[in-house]
Amino acid sequence: MPRISAFYGVVIYMYWNERDHPVAHFHAYHAGHRASVSADGSVLAGSLEPRALHFVQEWAKLHEEILANWDRARKNQPLLTINPLP
Repeated sequence: MPRISAFYGVVIYMYWNERDHPVAHFHAYHAGHRASVSADGSVLAGSLEPRALHFVQEWAKLHEEILANWDRARKNQPLLTINPLP
C-alpha cells in the first residue's frame, strides 16, 4: 500500500488493488485509528480523532491530485507523492 503523504502525525495511503471500489478514496491513519476517506473528505468507513479528521479533510480540499492518483491506481500505475498539509 503506497504512502502518498504524511503530515501532523497523519499518514495517507492509497491501495493499488482496489479496482472494485467505485468511490475515489484514500486511507488515513493516526494514533491507532484509521479511516477510509473519499476524495471530497467524507469518511466512508472507520474513524479518526476530530482534530486528525479536520487535518485530513483540509488536505483533501487542497489536492486535486488525489483523483489523479486514484486514476493511476486503477490503471496499476505508480502513485505520486502529494504534498503534506502546510
